[in-house]
This record gives sequence, structure tokens and C-alpha cells, in this order.
Amino acid sequence: MEVLRIVIQVMFILICIALTVLVLMQEGKSAGLGAISGAAETYWGKNKGRSMEGKLIKITKYLAIGFLALTVILNLNVF
Repeated sequence: MEVLRIVIQVMFILICIALTVLVLMQEGKSAGLGAISGAAETYWGKNKGRSMEGKLIKITKYLAIGFLALTVILNLNVF
């Protein structure tokens, strides 16, 4: 059981590092001055889910779910 706990802790540390890096890689949510002139409604603004930014957001969501699950598992004191 101790080996399983160590494996889960290593996974937890890797997810923490990956989550930190992904959050720092994402763009800010401020629209800036482009929203005033209507420049925010460009091709990239409409198809953000298919862009690299959209992929980063999806990966961040999955890693956050994994982070929460591992946090609960590690604090159950079953191991």
C-alpha cells in the first residue's frame, strides 16, 4: 500500500507542475481596446475552441479535475 501512495504522490506533483505551467501559458481574459472597435469578433475570436488557447483551456480543466481527485484520495488516510 505504501508503494501505491508514493505513486499517487508522484502523479500529484506532476499534475501540480503541469497545471502551473498551463495556467501561466494561457492568455489573459481582458478584451483590451479591441472590444471597443469590434475587433474582438474576428475569426480567432469565434473559433477559440479549436485554437491552441482552446486546447490549453480543455487540458487545464482535465488536470484540475485530476488534481482535485488526487487531493481527495491522498487525504482519505486509507493508505
